[in-house]
Amino acid sequence: MALTKAKKNAKVAMLASELESSTTAIIGTFKGLTASKDFELRKVIREAGGAYHVVKNKLAAKSSEGTKVEAALQGLKGVNSVAYTSGDPVALAKALSTWVKDNAEYTFKLGIVDGKVITVAEIDSLAKLPGKEELFSKLLFLIQSPAQRLATVINATGRNLAVVVNMAAEQGKFGAPAAKAAPVAEAPAAEAPAAEAAVVEVTAAHVEEASAGEQPSGAAEPENGTASQAGEAASTEPAEG
Repeated sequence: MALTKAKKNAKVAMLASELESSTTAIIGTFKGLTASKDFELRKVIREAGGAYHVVKNKLAAKSSEGTKVEAALQGLKGVNSVAYTSGDPVALAKALSTWVKDNAEYTFKLGIVDGKVITVAEIDSLAKLPGKEELFSKLLFLIQSPAQRLATVINATGRNLAVVVNMAAEQGKFGAPAAKAAPVAEAPAAEAPAAEAAVVEVTAAHVEEASAGEQPSGAAEPENGTASQAGEAASTEPAEG
């Protein structure tokens, strides 16, 4: 059943709006593709972040005008389908290439990435490249790895330095060890009784001199002896009144 002009225009508008933001497209053809296989293919492409349409050649050419995938959709012949995405081109190529290996009913014709048309061989090469997620994870690893290694080296250096400083301090490498104080000489035990006896003798001599009313030996005599006698006489006189 032929499409009416209105339906054709609607299809063109819908496909054009989807292709407008697309940066990658892979054109393929098929023969004897069953409905179940077609459903499976659409699912694989959707999981890779893309969309899929079986297109009429003239509608595809009109829909792609002014888009980044226009060059791949002009002048198509035969039965064609287009898988397209605005995301990772490698993910789309990987998904399609993997599926095609087990489904010979579908074959590639050409592709386009960021305005550059690529051949079937280049589609296979694109599928072998690491995807964006894989590249980002590798880049993140490369960025973090030097930082982690630097932190490990810094920590190890600090620990090693502490060990070396400790060892050097214990071995007296930072200066001569402090001189030990000389031990206080103690009097021989045999001389102690003799010293105590001398002190006792001196004390006894002073006691004897004091009881005899004499000045201890070596003490200075008073300058005026009569003054003390007068004092004594005064003390013996009776107090007046």
